[in-house]
Amino acid sequence: MADDGVVAVYTNNAITDATMKNPNPFSIKVGMAQMLRGGAVFEVTTVEQAKIAEEAGGCAIVVSELPPVQGAAARMADPSLIKEIKRAVSIPVIAKARVGHFVEAQILETTGVDYIDESEVLTPADEDHHINKHNFRVPFVCGCNGLGTMLMRVREGAALIRIEGDLSGSGNIAETVRNVRSVMGDMRVLTNMDDDEVFSFAKKISAPYDLVAQTKQLGRLPVVHFAAGGIVTPADAAFMMQLGCDGVFVGSEIFNSADPYKRTRAIVQAVRHYSDPHVLAEASCVLVDAMAGLNLSEDRVEQYET
Repeated sequence: MADDGVVAVYTNNAITDATMKNPNPFSIKVGMAQMLRGGAVFEVTTVEQAKIAEEAGGCAIVVSELPPVQGAAARMADPSLIKEIKRAVSIPVIAKARVGHFVEAQILETTGVDYIDESEVLTPADEDHHINKHNFRVPFVCGCNGLGTMLMRVREGAALIRIEGDLSGSGNIAETVRNVRSVMGDMRVLTNMDDDEVFSFAKKISAPYDLVAQTKQLGRLPVVHFAAGGIVTPADAAFMMQLGCDGVFVGSEIFNSADPYKRTRAIVQAVRHYSDPHVLAEASCVLVDAMAGLNLSEDRVEQYET
């Protein structure tokens, strides 16, 4: 996208590039990200959790460190932990870098990660600029909550988009649902829009016109888009898939259950068979214990009642 003449085609047609200056041009990164489509990505903080996610059928893992002390800055995970997890599993490994911190991204690329997540969950390093992702060989993941922001991140080189909701680990999926429905609604409006109206629509959502036009032509984003935030049950995961997402990100709180393998496996099955209620019912059985600690906080409940 940053290279002149780059065209990324999401369908089964060939993905082509007019220029091949980058050893891994954007279209190749888009293809690599599409390999995760239809899967569940699990956030892990230990080697043991990474092994459970792989055994359960996760398509990839996101390496994170334990939440920092309240008030402390959240940064990228320790490279030694990332390397240890890389050696322990064979599925793709994603590592988080702070927004705008291209040096952290350089370090993560050197460790051999398969994807870099420019994560809004970490403390931002640059409040005004995101990383120029075209300068890196590995594909980037970015979180967004609206169509205009999503296409801006794609312009910067993001090959996979997370439609974000509440990432606090509360188990509240309402914000994720709201953002997913908003994005899907905007894409439906765009698809049925007259070509002459696309210019004003692109201006309205502050997105590059060429990417807006491409989204209209494809009837979907030119890159894969997952849902993230509040997804803690098989039903949650299937919900996101039926709303039109390509996959889900699941937080590390999923491993706090009595049987983390059973819960991760159930979510993987729900993503793979999201339209089969019989499989979903089977996957949802005997998982109530894992809901402890994954509900809305008392403060939020009181606020809602008020």
